[in-house]
Amino acid sequence: MIQIGDTQLTLDDPFTLALIGGAVLVLVFLILLILAVRSSGRTASALQPLSYQLGQVGTRVQSLSDGQERLAGGLHHVSEAQAQSQTAMLQMMEKRLAEVQETMNDNLHGSARRTAQSLGELQERLQVIDKAQDNITKLSGDVLSLQDILSNKQTRGAFGEIQLTDIVSKALPSDSYSLQATLSNGKRADCLIHLPNPPGPIVVDAKFPLEGYEALRAAETQDQLNRAAQQLRLSVRKHIRDIAERYILEGETADGALMFLPSEAVYAELHANFAEVVREGFNHRVWIVSPTTCMATLHTMRAILKDARMREQAGAIRRELQLLHSDVERLGTRVGNLDRHFGQASKDIEEIKISADKAGKRALRLDNFDFEELAGEDDATVVKLKPGE
Repeated sequence: MIQIGDTQLTLDDPFTLALIGGAVLVLVFLILLILAVRSSGRTASALQPLSYQLGQVGTRVQSLSDGQERLAGGLHHVSEAQAQSQTAMLQMMEKRLAEVQETMNDNLHGSARRTAQSLGELQERLQVIDKAQDNITKLSGDVLSLQDILSNKQTRGAFGEIQLTDIVSKALPSDSYSLQATLSNGKRADCLIHLPNPPGPIVVDAKFPLEGYEALRAAETQDQLNRAAQQLRLSVRKHIRDIAERYILEGETADGALMFLPSEAVYAELHANFAEVVREGFNHRVWIVSPTTCMATLHTMRAILKDARMREQAGAIRRELQLLHSDVERLGTRVGNLDRHFGQASKDIEEIKISADKAGKRALRLDNFDFEELAGEDDATVVKLKPGE
């Protein structure tokens, strides 16, 4: 128990305990305050550099704050510029993308058009190829048909005649030749060309010695070559003799004839390797011609026919000129007679006009007479008009 004046405090009383605790706290606070006052004097000198540094730090912090503000403004400006740049970049990219897209569309359209055109051209070429294939197939069939034709003597002869007819019809006027003409000896010529004398009508006969030529081309050994050459030589000589005997008639045809070979290859082979056969044809006055040389020969004949017809026409023109001269003389005589008739008619008309004038004057005088006075006169005489007045 604690006795303070009249008041007694017990240790087990909570108020006492609280009071004691508060007193202790106050005492501790005072002690600490005293200690702090004592230590504040010691630390004041130590805090002066620190305060200076704190001031420097504040200044720097302020500078940093200002720099931060400037940095923030710069960053804002940079962000705005970047935003504008991004906007311009986006616009440029959009424009560029639009141009690229348009270019790609144009390129795609152009490529599609060119592709379609190429496909069309390819289709046309394929159609041409198909037609060519059809023509080749047809030509193959024609070649096989031609082989069938040439394998038979009769059809081969008809082939030569058809080719000769085609050449002659293209080279000469239709009235200057006759096909399958029959001569006085009963022989029938493939073509008879009506040339004027001289030389006179000339016969063209088609021959095609194909067997000997094919054997000559197919020969593999020298013996086969010799036999084939002999076969071709005999065949051509027989044709030459037949033409000379059948189609060269004195007084009826020309003193020569043409043997038409419808193959340039056979013609070239004869002139290249069988010159003696060609010379034999010259001796018999039988000239061997191919399609090419036959056309040239026929054009020469065409010039001869043209010259002969011009001479015939010249005689007819002279006769017509003579008749025209006679007609002109008669016309001059008749014009002279007509002129005289016109002169006489003109003279007669003038005389008729004179008589008409006189008659008119007399009628006028008669109209002016007083017939009543004339009727009382007994001795009146009638004046007679003379003829021509």
